[in-house]
Amino acid sequence: MSKNTGIVKDGRYLGHGSGFAHPETPERLVSIYEMLDNPDMAWKFVWIDARHATREELERVHRSSYIDFIAHTAGQAMTMLDPDTVATAETYDTARLAAGGVMNAIDSVVSGETDNAFALVRPPGHHAQAAEAAGFCIFNNIAIGARHALARWGMDRVLIVDWDLHHGNGTADTFYEERQVLYFSTHQFPGYPGTGNLAETGKGPGLGYTINVPLRPGADDAFYIRVFRELLCPVARAFRPEIILVSAGFDIYIGDPLGEMKVTPEGFACLTRILLDLADECCKGRLVLVLEGGYNVLGLTRSVRAVLLELLGETQVTEESLSGITADTDETCSRLIGKVKEKIGPFWKI
Repeated sequence: MSKNTGIVKDGRYLGHGSGFAHPETPERLVSIYEMLDNPDMAWKFVWIDARHATREELERVHRSSYIDFIAHTAGQAMTMLDPDTVATAETYDTARLAAGGVMNAIDSVVSGETDNAFALVRPPGHHAQAAEAAGFCIFNNIAIGARHALARWGMDRVLIVDWDLHHGNGTADTFYEERQVLYFSTHQFPGYPGTGNLAETGKGPGLGYTINVPLRPGADDAFYIRVFRELLCPVARAFRPEIILVSAGFDIYIGDPLGEMKVTPEGFACLTRILLDLADECCKGRLVLVLEGGYNVLGLTRSVRAVLLELLGETQVTEESLSGITADTDETCSRLIGKVKEKIGPFWKI
């Protein structure tokens, strides 16, 4: 069945970080936007405007003093925020647009204007903490989006799925003691930022609402699909989210320079199909993806295209094809899934 898919796309996202040699380059979005401007793609989507996040919206996740600090970088040629993260003259403006674009995507899906949406924004966000920029991230776009869903739309249950190569420590920290937001992360481990081990399951009221699946290098399409089907799906069905948000990092692509995973564009389409089916089952199809990492520009573009075609319902991923992909996975995957089930067993009967 074809879907009405929204896209957040804005040339102002290209301003941040221009002119500097850095993996998180504006060329990432330039390539994606050029793909979307092709005649075979441009007519397929509903275009969602970007907007600036308000101070109040940013303060749902970030400390006021930190927002002031980032604001003071506006107009300055370069400010080093951490060893990997740079602010340029446009960064404060662009980062507010990124968070605002994600919130507009959520509004579009919840209001029914679109069935699902992909916020193709930058800078990324999932490493940004309450008072700290990190890992190329300024404001935590997806955490701000989740808080927006709770505040603006009165939701009680938001699921965040993070398939980026790196653990989204900023997102995890934001919701670590809360139960309204369930955070599920697959990530290469050990690796940057050093968080995301099995023992990190939340605290206080949030105990059990952080689920980490630390992966060794080399995980491929079949590995990820099994993890999603055997861990994420049963937990999501028990949690019954009212919306699913995805930190969609494409640095697990098989040719990414920062990672050692082996996911193909077809693999990303399969993961998207699993999430679409979950959203149809649990939350009226409400699914919003947010761009995070991905540093092989050609692979990123091909993978985003595969995800978008799946969101539209134009590809042929079926239950049978998923079963075929996962048929030959090895004991390493089975052992990991068993360990995660043991760790989350006290909280989720799966």
